[in-house]
Amino acid sequence: MNDEQRAAAAQALASRKLPFEITPGMVVSGYSPIRSEIDPVPLLRKLAEQGAKLALPAVMARGKSLAFRAWSPSDRLMMGPLGILEPSPAAAELIPDIMLVPLAAFDVEGHRIGYGAGHYDFTLEHLRKVKAITAVGIAFAVQQIKAVPALPHDVARIMC
Repeated sequence: MNDEQRAAAAQALASRKLPFEITPGMVVSGYSPIRSEIDPVPLLRKLAEQGAKLALPAVMARGKSLAFRAWSPSDRLMMGPLGILEPSPAAAELIPDIMLVPLAAFDVEGHRIGYGAGHYDFTLEHLRKVKAITAVGIAFAVQQIKAVPALPHDVARIMC
């Protein structure tokens, strides 16, 4: 996909009816896109307009849960340890109610392929012991495959 198609898809995602409701103060975490991931910022802007508090993940260490730090689209980001843009360590830490999860590939069962470190699987398992979290995988339609080989520790997600 070229840059124009990718930007149009990100805008289309933001204009879709979502499989969840936003209530004022609800925390929604997005992500800073890397490689060929769809850009969630247009969707995050829409959710903020509906009253959501926004957060982005910060990688703490391999085998540890991601931290989610408060963020708004006008905030400056800094390079994290894996070369991914993150909010400042001074930003407030939040626990998301809804977690937007990037997908490298996905299937109709809600399984995903990421980049292999297991950060989202570990984080969801850990945080769901504290509170219910809805995970929503987002990707381009061309990333859907017939079946993702799922392991017992893999966490299925809602697709939108």
